[in-house]
Amino acid sequence: MKRSSKYIPALHFHWLTPWYDTIMRRLYPEQAVKTALIAQARIQSGQRVLDVGCGTGTLTLLIKRTHPDAEVHGLDVDPRVLAIARRKAEQVGEVIVLRQGTATDLPYLDETFDRVFASLMLHHLTREDKRRALAEAFRVLKPGGELHVADFGKPQDRTMWLISLLVRWAEEVHDNIRGLLPVFMAEAGFRSVEEISRYRTVSGTIALYRACKPTGEGACSHHQGETS
Repeated sequence: MKRSSKYIPALHFHWLTPWYDTIMRRLYPEQAVKTALIAQARIQSGQRVLDVGCGTGTLTLLIKRTHPDAEVHGLDVDPRVLAIARRKAEQVGEVIVLRQGTATDLPYLDETFDRVFASLMLHHLTREDKRRALAEAFRVLKPGGELHVADFGKPQDRTMWLISLLVRWAEEVHDNIRGLLPVFMAEAGFRSVEEISRYRTVSGTIALYRACKPTGEGACSHHQGETS
């Protein structure tokens, strides 16, 4: 697949990138969302984990701190946020593997990872690129591996629905608000696609999803016990 040189920065504008972590902490339940996302993944010792669209590395580093025996990789297209992520990793002395690349053309071999994460990344992508990114996540996951996504989802009540009227045409978030992410995951080949939890935010509903790449027998590991 051809890489795209165009991308939307973390807060839409490059000049806001240095303020990304501060804004996320103040406006969103970031710690709760990321902690819950990691918990639902049930990462095991020695597993290889990829955080796609890792941004400034907040989730990537939290995964490593929570599961120090896992091999944790982070990938982002934006060199500015990767520079911030590297500084943060150096400051806390954590070893994570950071790489520049695109979600729609992951620079990894087939069946490389046990878990793939995507936190507040997919809504930046066009519908076509959402599908390509999910297909790429499926490709790099091992059979029985899992995809864990936190992103804007279908509003769960009237207040969130009213907020969605204001934001649904911002960037490419309208497909998320229509509840299409699970549909796109299933189209990419994932099975046992589930919405695990929801969070109310100033920009609308953030939903946490889990999906698995079937094994040769068509089963999913989280329905059979922990992945080895």
